[in-house]
Amino acid sequence: MTPRTLPMTVPAQDLPPRVRIHEVGARDGLQNEKAVVPTEVKAEFIHRLAASGLTSIEATSFVHPKWVPQLADAEDLFPRLDDIEGVALPVLVPNERGLDRALALGAGRIAVFGSATETFAARNLNRTVDESLAMFEPVVARAKADKVHVRGYLSMCFGDPWEGPVPVHQVVRVAKALMDLGCDELSLGDTIGVATPGHVQDLLSELNEEGVRTDTIGVHFHDTYGQALSNTLAALQHGVTTVDASAGGLGGCPYAKSATGNLATEDLVWMLDGLGIETGVDLDALTATSVWLAEQLGRPSPSRTVRALSVR
Repeated sequence: MTPRTLPMTVPAQDLPPRVRIHEVGARDGLQNEKAVVPTEVKAEFIHRLAASGLTSIEATSFVHPKWVPQLADAEDLFPRLDDIEGVALPVLVPNERGLDRALALGAGRIAVFGSATETFAARNLNRTVDESLAMFEPVVARAKADKVHVRGYLSMCFGDPWEGPVPVHQVVRVAKALMDLGCDELSLGDTIGVATPGHVQDLLSELNEEGVRTDTIGVHFHDTYGQALSNTLAALQHGVTTVDASAGGLGGCPYAKSATGNLATEDLVWMLDGLGIETGVDLDALTATSVWLAEQLGRPSPSRTVRALSVR
């Protein structure tokens, strides 16, 4: 393979010098696979992601196996990652039972998963929005008491397949409530991929006006309508420095059938490399990892960058 000389670096004004990529492929990506991926493959995947330079890799979920059977091996998987150093390995917990399981294994970072809309809260959590916040309250309090970092996910921030457009003020209310519980950071989810750049910047501005700082916000875009990178750029222009992405573009949402894959980490890194924004990620190593995983899954990667680089 010839050495890669592209993309050419051409910085743009008023963008952050460095971005932290929060890799979600091992959790958000694999939970959407129809077949259950073997535990040893998951462990190897996470090790390869870490070796590529990613420093924040969401490892698994402590949701009841009945709801997400693809991640039923969390207790077996997590100890296999003990030898990974210098990498944050957050895990998703839905409630106090999930927190107990995560803490028993020494997890130092957790995430809770809320909804900006009532319909998705009912389908995903079997609760109203306010009931779900009440469920998260003791989870966050206990985690913070144990000095565990807490990320708050908020889904359906830009549109809902059952309710349609989601008013910005509605999203802001739930987002602020999550942060008021004590979450250290907030991830804004475009669960069905309907956001556009102006909408992104408007929501970020409204959150700032309500006291949610930009440096506590991450963005999580799906690429259903091909808008994930343009929406990410809009968030970067606002000052956001944490971006969720999934190696190879894996993922979707098992409770929202119109949701397609996440923003591919390789596509994101290609854009950031071209803008001269540091990530610490070796794009060639990451691409090789996604090619390897695609072979394990028996299908090609949907990432355009993976496809382009893998045939050089």
